[in-house]
Amino acid sequence: QRDCKEQEDPLQIKGEQEELCTTEEGKPFDESKDDNSDRNKSEQIVSGLSKPHSCSTCGKRFRRKSHLTRHMQIHTGEKRYSCSTCGKRYNVKSSLKTHIRIHTGEKPHYCTTCGKSFGQKGQLNSHMRIHTSEKPYFCSICGERFNIVTNLKIHMQVHKGEKPHSCSTCGKRFSRKSHLTRHIQIHTGEKPHYCTTCGKSFGQKGQLNSHMQIHTSAKPYSCSICGERFDVVTNLKMHMQIHKGEKPHSCSTCGKTFSRKSHLTRHIQIHTGEKSHSCSTCGKRFNRKENLKMHMEYHTGEKRFSCTTSRKRFTLKTYLNEHARIHTGEKPHSCSTCGKRFTLKAYLNEHMRIHTGEKPHSCDTCGKSFTQKGQLNRHVRIHTGEKPHCCSTCGKKFCSSVQLKMHIGNHATC
Repeated sequence: QRDCKEQEDPLQIKGEQEELCTTEEGKPFDESKDDNSDRNKSEQIVSGLSKPHSCSTCGKRFRRKSHLTRHMQIHTGEKRYSCSTCGKRYNVKSSLKTHIRIHTGEKPHYCTTCGKSFGQKGQLNSHMRIHTSEKPYFCSICGERFNIVTNLKIHMQVHKGEKPHSCSTCGKRFSRKSHLTRHIQIHTGEKPHYCTTCGKSFGQKGQLNSHMQIHTSAKPYSCSICGERFDVVTNLKMHMQIHKGEKPHSCSTCGKTFSRKSHLTRHIQIHTGEKSHSCSTCGKRFNRKENLKMHMEYHTGEKRFSCTTSRKRFTLKTYLNEHARIHTGEKPHSCSTCGKRFTLKAYLNEHMRIHTGEKPHSCDTCGKSFTQKGQLNRHVRIHTGEKPHCCSTCGKKFCSSVQLKMHIGNHATC
């Protein structure tokens, strides 16, 4: 056994002396055992000596007293350094210096690959991962990877269901502060981001960036599986769920699942009958904002988007993209059951009902159900007697455009 007195060190307290002379079980130290135990305890002593300043609140140790003083501000909440421009306060002077660059516009950190500059070194480091494709942070639950730890932390709130940020106006809660800030603009009507080309304003910088691609026609993000291109990375991510077959959002009423939360929200309105979007011109109401936008084009008659091949014009860019597939022959949407391909996702959805037997559209009068909304609309005219399709030659009216075309053929043979 070792003699405890031989290990005496005037810099150590009595408790530390005793720890050197006994094992964890309180038994005398056995010299025959591995030297690792001795080495670890020696390292602890050195660490204690090299970090003599300890926090009385949490016990964390520091080499310098100034570091301890700065650390104590975490517990006290003290923020001594204030910005002379906007008044925002910080507990560390370096944080204030970094913040001031927002006002001065200074961006001293440059990317050597693309030349983009940043106000903070950390922002540059995160940006560099775009070029290297490095994503060192991954979710332990679903395996998704991220290039910065902040995005991982935000992502984890999805699994935990945490929504710590609430709107003081309507009480709606959000997992991210940026989402709350964006939401508040609904109440304030603020749209600080302007398009320098056409003057249109937006509530979010991302919306402006997406809008600018209308003028540039840029689609920098492409699907590695089918090659379809997108103007924003969010649309590409949502598109990838089609290939993966992911449908994480389910309806609590009927159990139907969706790849996008917006699709679920839209679907729920079938059950609630809600039509929250109304036309300011004629008062007609719609359950989808895009349907209202399309409807508004009937009043304005505006067709901004033109096909470069046929010169045909369209009210929406979506319609133009769909029309372009006539020329290219592209059919990106395929049936997983029989392999048949379609130009539009809507056509695929309708086709899938052949396999599933689903008939979601039912007649309020007789209860008959249909796979397509158009089939229901045509059927309803049997009950209402409506005949919206009129022959320009003889004035005879018909329930459907097919009947009208057949009738017009009779005039041609006469």
